[in-house]
Formats: sequence, structure tokens, C-alpha cells
Amino acid sequence: MSSTLFRTKKVEQSILDTEEPEHALKKSLSALDLTVFGVGVIIGTGIFVLTGKAAKENAGPAVALAFVVAGVVCALAALCYAEFASTVPVAGSAYTFSYASLGELPAWIIGWDLVLEFALGTAVVAVGWSGYIASLMENVGWHLPDALGTREGADGFGFDILAAALVLVLTAILVLGTKLSARVTSVVVAIKVTVVLTVIIAGAFFIKGENYDEFIPEAKPVGEDSESLQSPLIQLMFGWAPSDFGVMGIFTAASIVFFAFIGFDVVATAAEETRNPQRDMPRGILGSLFICTALYVAVSIVVTGMQHYEQLDVNAPLAEAFKDTGHPWFAGFISFGAAVGLTTVCMILLLGQTRVFFAMSRDGLLPRFFSQVHPRFRTPHRPTILLGVLIAILAGFTPLGELAELVNIGTLFAFVVVAIGVIILRRTRPDLHRAFRTPWVPVIPILSVGASLWLMINLPAETWVRFGIWMAAGFVVYFLYGRSHSRLGKHQETTMQDIVEGHPHEDR
Repeated sequence: MSSTLFRTKKVEQSILDTEEPEHALKKSLSALDLTVFGVGVIIGTGIFVLTGKAAKENAGPAVALAFVVAGVVCALAALCYAEFASTVPVAGSAYTFSYASLGELPAWIIGWDLVLEFALGTAVVAVGWSGYIASLMENVGWHLPDALGTREGADGFGFDILAAALVLVLTAILVLGTKLSARVTSVVVAIKVTVVLTVIIAGAFFIKGENYDEFIPEAKPVGEDSESLQSPLIQLMFGWAPSDFGVMGIFTAASIVFFAFIGFDVVATAAEETRNPQRDMPRGILGSLFICTALYVAVSIVVTGMQHYEQLDVNAPLAEAFKDTGHPWFAGFISFGAAVGLTTVCMILLLGQTRVFFAMSRDGLLPRFFSQVHPRFRTPHRPTILLGVLIAILAGFTPLGELAELVNIGTLFAFVVVAIGVIILRRTRPDLHRAFRTPWVPVIPILSVGASLWLMINLPAETWVRFGIWMAAGFVVYFLYGRSHSRLGKHQETTMQDIVEGHPHEDR
């Protein structure tokens, strides 16, 4: 039984499957498109919110160093993703990579994990976008009925109509074509980056040197209940709690601001739709990560220089910092930039999820009905419509604040699997052509695994419990459906039967 659970799918077979006419995606993306996708999904509310929160509560002005640390952690994972995406240019990202290196069951687990990560991520971002738009509408005197506003703290029936509408509109754009999605993303990313650069340049004129006094403030212990499920897992396991401020506070802040980087791995899901994936995937993944790290560090330096970290607002630090300097109109400008920017975050997360779902369906682990592409647009329209509608309902009815951390643990788990997969595939398939090679293997992948696990055990224990429940449900689905419908499994059974009966058998 174990041999069937860990059967691997050859890289050559994965690539061959992408050439089946009814299951082939259109190749239309360039390195610039991929970089724009990466920047579009990484820069969200994190750059406008987490900078102030982490500075005030965890690291002070040294939050800039926390962004560097988080960027390094992501870079370690990005190097592993870049090798896989250029070697196995097939939709599915970590799911496809795992199928080629670790086996079918680990691939299913990571695919199931990514479905959760991207679905919740899309819904959470849509709800955040809804809040920004509702706030901008109220500024001009437009008010939504309570029953159609945000679900956070709502009493009785309520449906977040704005969040649901955004998901449905983006679903339609994705059905019409990935290139159209890239064009829409390019326009929105240009607006978003312009807002960020304006904030950096304008804010630089209001920096006060004294606000950087005690760049690394004195360390303070974190006084949390060591028995609560809200406590970090590492505290429940070893009784060790992270500290705020000081040198260790930088790493505590890094575990928080890391989540502002979530999304660069979505670029890898578009490998199959890239014209020259061997060259362009590494450029798109690493380029977008470098650009966003530079912007994050610059914003954190500016905001902590404009206003002393102890006075920063944790909900809208940039807007409040400009108000403090006598320029309140920047608050609306920043809210506009955040609202516009979140549309691309939502769309690219939705794109990533549909590609993982499509890849799992093409392999038979989910119903093959969802692996048919649109005859005209060459997009996976069936899973896109299905997931778009489900996520719209989820975003409309569910307050998702507490579930957002499931996105984080899902992403880190994917990082661990991909890093391990790079090591294994180097040993099992040294003959594969690798247009991009992760340097210093196995050192870099091992460091990536260690850094990701460190951030994972700093997440609340409650998040681990919810993640475990979702994974358990995934095991049930796999053994009830996926294992018996696996195309790879059926192919191997046919091969064995032909051998037993003495018939020659040729691979597809």
C-alpha cells in the first residue's frame, strides 16, 4: 500500500499531459507579466498596516530589519520555487512539484493545503477590500444598509455584498483569459506602486532624526497565558515565549511581517501559461520578491522616522503619520491605493487556487470534469466559476478574521514541502535539465525548512488545531475518492496487467 501512496509522477509525463488539446492552457505570459503578478499579490494591506503594528508592538524602528529578515526567509523558499518552476513548468505549483519528488499522497496533502490557503486568502482580502471601499463611500455620503455591509461584528442576517461582488467580477475576468488578467493587473499594480512611492518620497521630507533614537529598543518579555490556545505553539511545547523589542524582538516582528510577503509563490502556479518558463519563472519569482522587499523596508524607515514608534496607529499607521505632520489628505490617498491594490491580490490568489484545482483534476485526484479548458479562451473555466462562486459566498457570509492565520500556516507548510522536494529530486533525477539551479543544495533548502518551521511554531496553537482538522478532512477525501481515481494509479495498474498477461505495453 505504501508503494501506491508514494508513487511519483515523472516530470516528462507531467509535461506531456499539458499538451493534451482539451486540457492545455494558453501560453501567453512573459517575465514582466509574472513580475507584475508577484508585485500585485505581495503588496496588499501589509505595507499599509503591518509596518506600524510591528514597529509599535514588537521592534520599534528596527522593524526595517524585521522586513529584511522576513525577506531573506522568503528568498530561501523562492530559490527552491524557482528551480522547480523552471524544471517542471506545469500548473499546480507546490502540488505538481511534490508529485514529481515526494509522491502522490504528499502531493495530495499539499494540494489540499493550497486550496485552503488560496480560498481563505481570497476571501479575507475581499473582505478587507470591502472595508476600504465602504469607508471611501461613506466619505462621499454613500451608506450601505447594515444587512449588506461587513460581517465583522454584525448582528442577525448580514451579507457583505461588496466582497462577494468583487470575487464574482474577478472570476469573470479570469475566465476570459490570463493575458487579460495580466493587463488588468499591470494597470492596478502601476497605480498601487505609484501610491507607495509617493508615500515614501513625500514622507521622507517629514522624517525627524530623533524618532530613530533607540533604533533597537530595550527588550520586554511577552506576558501571555502559557496555557491558552492563543499562545504560540513553541510556548506550549517548551514554555519559551518570544520577547518584544531588543534583538529577539526583530525576529518576533519578522514572524508577523512575514505574512506581508505571502503570495510570491502564486507566481509558480502560472508556469504552464508562461511562454518561456525556464527563463521567465525565476525572473518573475525572484524579481517580484526583491522589489517588494525594497519597498517594504523603505516604507518602514519612513513611517518610523515621521512619527515615534510608540505613537504609531496600529490600524492605519501611514495615514495617521501624515495627519500628525499636518497633511491629512494623504489618508484618503493611501486608502485609495490600498483599495485599488487589494483587487489584484484577490484576483491572483483566485488564479493560483484555480490552477492547483485544475492540476489535481487533470491527474484524476479530483473529478476530471474540472480539467476541461474553455474552447475559446483556453482557461480552466469550470473550476474558476465553481471556486469563484463558493469564495464569493464565503466572503459574503463569514467573518474571517480568526481564520486568516490558516493562510499563513498553509503557505509555510508549502515552503517546507518544496524545499524538501528540491533535495529529493536532485538525488532521484540528476539527469533533468534545470534552467535555474538553487545554489548550495542541500544547505539552502535545509535553511528554508528551518526558517519556515520556526515561523510555524510561533503561530498560535489554535491555528495548528484548525489546520489539523482541515488536513484530516483531506485524508478522508483522498482515500474515498482520489486514490481510486488517480490517473497515475490506473496507468500503473494497466502496465502491470499487460506485463502479467504477456502483452507489450507502451507509455503514452
